[in-house]
Amino acid sequence: MMSVLKPFVPVLLLCGGIACQTTAQAASWQVEKDHSQLGFAGTQTGSAFKGVFTRYEPTITLDPAAPEKAHIELTIDLASAKTGDTQRDTALPGSDWFDIAHFPKAHFVSTSIRQISGDHYEAVGTLTLRDLSHPVTLDFTLHIDGSKAHAQGQAAFSRALFGVGQGPWASGQWVGLPVTVTFDFVADQAP
Repeated sequence: MMSVLKPFVPVLLLCGGIACQTTAQAASWQVEKDHSQLGFAGTQTGSAFKGVFTRYEPTITLDPAAPEKAHIELTIDLASAKTGDTQRDTALPGSDWFDIAHFPKAHFVSTSIRQISGDHYEAVGTLTLRDLSHPVTLDFTLHIDGSKAHAQGQAAFSRALFGVGQGPWASGQWVGLPVTVTFDFVADQAP
């Protein structure tokens, strides 16, 4: 389940809500993991649940004058998924779910990023999970204050696209097929 963007997990740069007139160079942004979160949500037997990925590696590069040329990559250590429920947390790494013995990581790579309006953006990219790749769209807001950025957003998709939930779990009868990956990232512009 993808910070996203780096679920995913995208951070872009907007020059005060107006077109940038500078010739700035592409810069790297470092996510402050102590102040950021990559999460996921779903339903089990009709009840909502949430979880987090505690280990992930985002790579974000952008040119403030051309945010559409930004590049976002996110690698997620699937073994780091935690929901606070012992039974669920024990099952997630197993072969019916993430199958971390064969597919330990999920990977998102952006292919296009565009401003929708104001501080609202959309990043389209490819999510690879359990060795299956499909397009995923991240909707997010972005606020910039000097050299610090704050992005919040989500991506929604069906876990069935990626084979997450095998055997009796494949139908969605017990665990819902729709999942949402959420992110709340604070990032600093690298020197």
